[in-house]
Amino acid sequence: MALFSLALIPFVISSDAASACQNTDDFVGASSPGDIIIGGLFAVHSEMLQPEEHPIKPVIQNCAGFEIQIFLQTLAMIHAIEMINNSTLLSGVTLGYEIYDTCAEVTKAMASALRFLSKSNTSKDIVEFKCNYSDYVPRIKAVTGASYSEVSMAVSRLLALQLIPQVSPASSAEILSDKIRFPSFLRTIPSDFHQTRAMAHLICESGWNWIGVIATDDDNGRFALESFGVQAMANSVCIAFKEMLPAYLSDNTFHTKVDRAVEKIVKETRVNVIVVFMRQFHVLKLFKKAIERNVKKIWIASDNWSTAVKISTMPNIRKLGTVVGFGFKNKDLSTFQDFLRNLHDRPTENNKFLLEYIMLLSVCAHLDNYDFQMCISSQSQYDLMQNVENKHQIWRDDFLNANIEPGFIHSTILAVYAIAHAIKGQCKDRNCKNPSAFAPWELLEELKKVTIIDDDKEIKFDSKGDLSSGYDVLLWKEVDGRMEITTMAEYDPENGYFIFEDEEKKKEFLDLKKVPSTCSQHCRPGQMKKVTESPHTCCYECVYCPENHYSNQTDMDYCYRCHNKTYWAPVNSTTCYRKTIHFLGWTDWFAIFLLLLSAFGVVLIFSISAIFTKNLSTPVVKASGGLTVCYIILLSHFFIFLSTVFFIGEPTEFKCRTRQALFGISFALCISCILIKSLKILLAFSFDPKLQNFLKCAYKPITIVFICTGIQVIICTFWLIFRTPFVKQNFSIPRAIILECNEGSVVAFGIMLGYIAALAFICFICAFKGRKLPENYNEAKFITFGMLIYFIAWIVFIPVYVTTFGKYLPAVEIIVILISNYGILCCTFFPKCYIIIYKQETNTKSAFLKMIYTYSSKSVGSIAVSQISLDSKSSSSRITESDSCNAEKSSVNGNCHFQVSGQTPVKEKAVPKRATRTLSRKRLSSI
Repeated sequence: MALFSLALIPFVISSDAASACQNTDDFVGASSPGDIIIGGLFAVHSEMLQPEEHPIKPVIQNCAGFEIQIFLQTLAMIHAIEMINNSTLLSGVTLGYEIYDTCAEVTKAMASALRFLSKSNTSKDIVEFKCNYSDYVPRIKAVTGASYSEVSMAVSRLLALQLIPQVSPASSAEILSDKIRFPSFLRTIPSDFHQTRAMAHLICESGWNWIGVIATDDDNGRFALESFGVQAMANSVCIAFKEMLPAYLSDNTFHTKVDRAVEKIVKETRVNVIVVFMRQFHVLKLFKKAIERNVKKIWIASDNWSTAVKISTMPNIRKLGTVVGFGFKNKDLSTFQDFLRNLHDRPTENNKFLLEYIMLLSVCAHLDNYDFQMCISSQSQYDLMQNVENKHQIWRDDFLNANIEPGFIHSTILAVYAIAHAIKGQCKDRNCKNPSAFAPWELLEELKKVTIIDDDKEIKFDSKGDLSSGYDVLLWKEVDGRMEITTMAEYDPENGYFIFEDEEKKKEFLDLKKVPSTCSQHCRPGQMKKVTESPHTCCYECVYCPENHYSNQTDMDYCYRCHNKTYWAPVNSTTCYRKTIHFLGWTDWFAIFLLLLSAFGVVLIFSISAIFTKNLSTPVVKASGGLTVCYIILLSHFFIFLSTVFFIGEPTEFKCRTRQALFGISFALCISCILIKSLKILLAFSFDPKLQNFLKCAYKPITIVFICTGIQVIICTFWLIFRTPFVKQNFSIPRAIILECNEGSVVAFGIMLGYIAALAFICFICAFKGRKLPENYNEAKFITFGMLIYFIAWIVFIPVYVTTFGKYLPAVEIIVILISNYGILCCTFFPKCYIIIYKQETNTKSAFLKMIYTYSSKSVGSIAVSQISLDSKSSSSRITESDSCNAEKSSVNGNCHFQVSGQTPVKEKAVPKRATRTLSRKRLSSI
């Protein structure tokens, strides 16, 4: 049977059914009289035949390809008008209609529109040319239609001349919302803007970004493609290819372009989703070829064909894959279905469409299902005329009901009711039986304000003349061996999301994601897209996020940076991690070791204090400056050890300000006291009269300690006031934050250390001059060693401190502090403690007197010899030395005589032993 139907050629209906237009009344497809006439434009046939004669003459040609679905829309208009006439909506006023077949052709539709514009109640169809049509009374008051946007655009421009309202139940092109170009156009369906946005949302939520688009090469197809392209871009969806098919089947290139489109679909293996903006007869041709090539994809259907029964009943339609479409909202159509059941009892004199349908039923009675559908669409004139007498014997009640497209039927009825409500508003205070009671432009203004109750909801036209009633998301699925069109979800155009009736419907929606349609693999979290040489942004490579960057979603265009410095991220990370905070903590093994060293130093201090306190009256303690000086020095050492505690643990403002100031002042106090001791030793054992006089004047212990320590206090005070140290976060380590103390001013820090170094250097010089002291009283030598240890430690400290970073940086300074503190402490007190404990026989007054006497005797003799040597060197002539006192025996009463040539003799008085003993007592007393 299928082969039979495909072999049939397009036909031209003759006789009363669809003969060539002989007069204007023959041009009307269906009509009914009434007080107010409403026009109808529907593409009952799919094409207008091309003339075979030459030259071509301006004759309206016949049409072919009967469209059941559009025929049903004309019946829906008739049904709505009859229901209104039988109701009290327009009491006393009846509606009539004139319905014309546009044959999906603008030329034919324009001819119908010209008749609409002709003047009412005239014997001839005359369109008057006027400058002002305000009082003009045309043949009709409003128009319902047309079926296709391209036709509506042309007709609307013509009707706009007289502002005749045009309410379309099917034309969805976005451009028709432009009220400047189409001021009299309204529609009972949403604009394609909402449809294309809904499609883009569906594609995006299903995880597809690499799709194909096929559209008809007419105004409707081009505008739909343009609108969808904008929406697709906004949702990061790329169009892999676009194929445009001729708008008319009679085009010689139609089949070639269909083959090319199918070939493109087969070639693009990564494209598994195809969006189709075409009329139903275009889709039939495309799908037939796709089935032959075993193409299996997901097809996104526009509202033009999403509910087309003749497509869903195609043989092997299931082999094409999955069809997901968008259809207009609908409601209960039971009254219309009852109307269809009684259709065979209606007269056909004024309805050529119904007459043609009855004859087609007679011809195709022997076929079933799809073949029956195709037979009606492609019956020849000869077969139609052979079976015309059997029309009452083969009526099929189920066929029309099976081919109802609920969305279009509902929108057609809604369009008629909208016009009727607007007429009701105009007829409140007028006699509408008179055709000139109101003008079309007045009806248009009323129509813009009309409110209709639909399914218990109030709806009205928006400022663009659209009714945004939403869409049903349709899924074609096989049930019991046949394809059924089911509602999967609803789309809310205002909020832009899908609404599911139950979890099963939602699961059907989510199952669409199982079919991939992407140019590239999805980038996982932790990766980002890197655009390749392809012009499409959907074609990319997935690369890992670099360090300190992350991505937490799939297919991210870029990785987020861990902006906060307290966070970090490894390569290929899906999140940022908080950086660990590092500092020299109390539990760190090295910190514990340093604390033990400091504690041991404190123990040593207390031990030395105990030893000195117990041996307070011994010469060693007295020679050390007494208990007060020793306690001050030991206390300063204690505070130095204590300052190391402030270098350990989490840094705080208090710790940062305290540690350097405590260390600096304590060290300055320690060095100041040691400096006093060095000056005292130098004063006690210096035999140079000039130096002794200077030292006696300068030696003010309390003043010196106060001034030397006070200067350091002033330095630290200015430092803390103007450039105080503070807690700083060091981000030099990628995955950690080092809490450390910023010294505030490196200059102030350097001045503090430099001042200590200057004191230490003065102390070193003084101690170095007194290094040749008695063996049992060698404090100056040990002070020298202590200062050397200090210098070496801090000289090494500078480069190490500068090159070290991390949490152990404070440990470097602690080590230097401990080394220098231990060095000075040990060199200052350990020798004395050794004498007190192990050399007690030397720690007596007599032993000290003897030691000092011996040292003083040697010192006095060396001074005499040195003076003689200096005098001999300063002489300008050769020194003549007669003989030594003992050799020449010229010594008299202890006097030695030296003769220098050219000068008077010089006498040097020998130091008697009693003078030596006196000097020794003075030294001891000084010490």
